[in-house]
Amino acid sequence: MHHWLRHISLPSYSPDTDVKSIEKFFVHHVEYTLARYRGNINQMGAYRALAMSVRDRLIERWKDTQLYFKKNGVKRVAYLSMEYLIGRSLQNAIVNLGLEENFSAAMKNLGYVLEDLYEQEADAGLGYSGLGRLAACFMDSMATMDYPAWGYGLRYKYGMFYQKIKNGCQFEYPDYWLENGNPWEVERLDIMYPIHFYGTCKMEMVDGKPHMAWYPQQKILAVAYDTPIPGYLTYNTLNLRLWSAQPSKEFDLDQFNSGDLYSSLGDRSHAERITAVLYPNDSSFEGKELRLKQQYFMVSATVQDLLRRFRESKRQLTDFPELVCVQMNDSHPTLAAIELLRILIDVEGMSYDESYKVICKSFSFTNHVVARSNLEKWSIELMEKVLPRHMHLIYEINHHFLQQVEKKWPNDQGKLTHMSIIEESPERYVRMANLAIVICHSVNGVTEIHSEMMRTEVFPDFFKLWPERFLSITNGVTPRRWMLEANREMSDLITKWLRTPSWTLNLDLLSDLARQSDVGSLQKQWSLAKHINKERLAGYIEKTLGLKVSPESLFDVQIKRVHQYKRQLLNIIYVIHRYTTIKSMTIEERRKVTPRVVIFAGKAAANYAIAKSIIQLINNVSVVINNDKNIGDLLKVVFLPNYCVSLAEIIIPAADLSQHISTAGTEACGTSAMKFAMNGSIILGTMDGSIVELSKEIGETNVFTFGTRAYDVPSRRSAVRNGEWGVDSRFEAVLSVIERGDFGSHDFAPLLNSLRYGNDYYLLSVDFPAYVEVQDNIDAAYKIPNLWNKKSILSTAGSGKFSSDRSIKQYANQIWKIKPARRSGPISVSAERLSSLGVIGENVGNMVSGSPINVVSLERLARERGNNDNSHSASLRSQRPLGE
Repeated sequence: MHHWLRHISLPSYSPDTDVKSIEKFFVHHVEYTLARYRGNINQMGAYRALAMSVRDRLIERWKDTQLYFKKNGVKRVAYLSMEYLIGRSLQNAIVNLGLEENFSAAMKNLGYVLEDLYEQEADAGLGYSGLGRLAACFMDSMATMDYPAWGYGLRYKYGMFYQKIKNGCQFEYPDYWLENGNPWEVERLDIMYPIHFYGTCKMEMVDGKPHMAWYPQQKILAVAYDTPIPGYLTYNTLNLRLWSAQPSKEFDLDQFNSGDLYSSLGDRSHAERITAVLYPNDSSFEGKELRLKQQYFMVSATVQDLLRRFRESKRQLTDFPELVCVQMNDSHPTLAAIELLRILIDVEGMSYDESYKVICKSFSFTNHVVARSNLEKWSIELMEKVLPRHMHLIYEINHHFLQQVEKKWPNDQGKLTHMSIIEESPERYVRMANLAIVICHSVNGVTEIHSEMMRTEVFPDFFKLWPERFLSITNGVTPRRWMLEANREMSDLITKWLRTPSWTLNLDLLSDLARQSDVGSLQKQWSLAKHINKERLAGYIEKTLGLKVSPESLFDVQIKRVHQYKRQLLNIIYVIHRYTTIKSMTIEERRKVTPRVVIFAGKAAANYAIAKSIIQLINNVSVVINNDKNIGDLLKVVFLPNYCVSLAEIIIPAADLSQHISTAGTEACGTSAMKFAMNGSIILGTMDGSIVELSKEIGETNVFTFGTRAYDVPSRRSAVRNGEWGVDSRFEAVLSVIERGDFGSHDFAPLLNSLRYGNDYYLLSVDFPAYVEVQDNIDAAYKIPNLWNKKSILSTAGSGKFSSDRSIKQYANQIWKIKPARRSGPISVSAERLSSLGVIGENVGNMVSGSPINVVSLERLARERGNNDNSHSASLRSQRPLGE
């Protein structure tokens, strides 16, 4: 029984950070927000009360930060993304506030274990792919580095789907992540915008001049939901604004009074569909229409919001680019530029030329696509139906653009056809990437190899026309989430050996581990930290699947969206080969085998039959191998269902080996490899995406690579297609045992046919012999612990470049042209920020040695030294952030 409710008085002041204050605010939310008491508060209720008490502290910082930006008139970034794969927020917020020790002590005093409350939180269903996780990492870095920025996206009611595995097959269930509410968001009913669809356009005369007027047919409201995004050990707190769709009227009263209740609620149902599900199935015309409406809904609300806040500056609209820069995360938000163009022309009365200059100076575009065939495009029939006015503007933009192309390359019809925003044949489409390049001042790739492919293969003519627009900024991931939070054992060890915790803010400091990589005591401690993480993952596997695996085995991991180009199929084919090889060995030979646990996780799109068949095969193989008593612990196969951020945080720190084996030239980046390398996992990969740069930074001898290089892929594909490439007998033997039914009676014929008869587009049969060879090299290396541990340490040591902090700094300097705008506050704990507060001597020594510093003491020291402008802070807090 919890006795604390009777003994703690409730606070009536802004939240402090000491243990007693944390306890008081927790109790306040239990009693007055949740209306609970000690007899009916469960773990979920305790999580919600704790989350809201943490949010109180974030809201205070959020308000002060926004007011500081407004008062100083800083230029802000608007980061537009259709996904934000943010995972769980409680631990991230507490760690970024630098208060985990205090919160842990407070919860312990009240009878709770902080880590248990972390587990109550559902992963936010706001993202699915690396695109969304990148957006989340970038938000963390922008906040941590004090850049003035807001994120914009959609508040999906359901995530893509919740994955369950039954009899080896993937089944999709609604991912209702909001089932228990979301304590992190603030519903902003005062921030609401109308979004229009359909209708007709008519040319009219206004003040003696022709004017195109849009008469839309449908109106839906966008309501803002704000989530504070804390920076790490900085007072600055940014905002993620997500839009939720609501009907413009609750229901038709006449229909309701006439007894037609269901029709009267039709508007509500139709409106709510727009933000109901992340990536609705687009295999039908209706599905495509819904996706297009999702994109426009998000960008229209965002543009209206940006304009409203810009108008508070009282500056001319031609100055919009001086205060706002819009970064589009892939081509999905491209209609934001067209929406701004429409408003400037149709609503504000600006000329086309003036308006076009504004959007070109304001927008920039990150491309994540490798092949032209995969670039986003929308049928003109659909665009003209849903957004007729925007289609008119796209035609006009294309007209002016093609005049530029004609001037650059006279009489070159090929150039005009290839570069046009409008694809004419075989069907008419709007090429969204072409449109994005035309209306943006900067276009960047996400790795060096990807950026080069953009310049030479994907957009070569655009590069020739505007070489200054094309940049390369390699993606990164936040070390706070993926090291400090996910891998506390290793993080503490790194702090100890580097003699400073500042590496979490300057990941280049990890390089100092390289010179210590041969030290025996470091290797021993490093191996122990890895073993603890492997034991945790083994416990999760047993709890989830009822399967016992040995932490002494090599943990071999491939966790990614299931897709043919990511080649999970190559991995499981090798596993079958490994299994049959072990089966044929003598007992003496088996003693020399390196034991492995091969771990898969990932979702296949609901309508992607081949990918779902790969999941079926992996699970069927696991049943056979895991139940073969003659094999025992020499080989286990695990498929963990419902891959998500919180699951990745368990798997990645435990991985000895991680596989990134896409066909060369098909992966733009692959940020998961960065996360694994940071956590001391050794990389097995093709020279694709980020692996090219990782191998340079870590050292080619510390990365296992294999397979066809990107420049050889076309010729190899041609050889396979024409039957000129001989298939390895071991590869064909595996396909035969699958076909024979050794791994279940499921019809794997379509899957096998994708590898035969010249259909092996992703070159599994071509790369298989090299894959087997490199796997043998891995087995040999794992048997030499000091060699393996050194490689692991060097993987982490070489990961400094791959911090999202470095990526964001490049964006800020090269594209956005913004500076940090740091709001002074009571908390500043990094070594650099300690010195800025005037905290010197013993206190810095404590920080560097890894000893905890009392945050309240830091506040007091800052106040004593006059570095915290309390009068300014008080004046800001007394203001209501109107319009934010």
